Amino acid sequence: MPNRCAWTGSDPLMIEYHDHEWGVPQHDDRVLFEYIILDGAQAGLSWLTILKKREGYRRAFDGFDVGLIAQYDDAKIVQLLQDPAIVRNRLKVNSAVTNARAFIAVQQEFGSFDAYLWSFVGNQTQKNAWPADTEIPAKTPVAEVLSKDLLKRGFKFVGPTICYAFMQAAGMVNDHVVQCFRYDQV
Repeated sequence: MPNRCAWTGSDPLMIEYHDHEWGVPQHDDRVLFEYIILDGAQAGLSWLTILKKREGYRRAFDGFDVGLIAQYDDAKIVQLLQDPAIVRNRLKVNSAVTNARAFIAVQQEFGSFDAYLWSFVGNQTQKNAWPADTEIPAKTPVAEVLSKDLLKRGFKFVGPTICYAFMQAAGMVNDHVVQCFRYDQV
């Protein structure tokens, strides 16, 4: 059995996410949008809860098609709020629509959300060297700068802690602990 980051625990879904996705540098705008929506939905909840609802989110939010989500109206939001496959929190559902519109504006300004996002880390993964999961911070100065900029652009549910979780997921930072088998792989 490989040595993993301790936060995965023993849940197969968490292990699968850790072993194949978390921390892998991501440059696909659709996937980056999915991460923003899911990380915002996770606020106050466990990541496992969101992973269990991920397929429900993909179905309910049209495969995270940012153009479609930006056009959602009040009737669609009411429909989403009745869907048990997602987190039925009005602020979080509304933020998905707001964030889709802000995401498109960033794409138009920078050519892609990827170009905008990765500029915060000099277009390369920042490799940390944490000896234990307990050493990993909840937020960093870069996450605080990213959060402020996203908020200025109209995004919601993008505080510094959410931004740092997003940066970890998207591979902008490598926060696998040094003894984790994924540390040198990503």
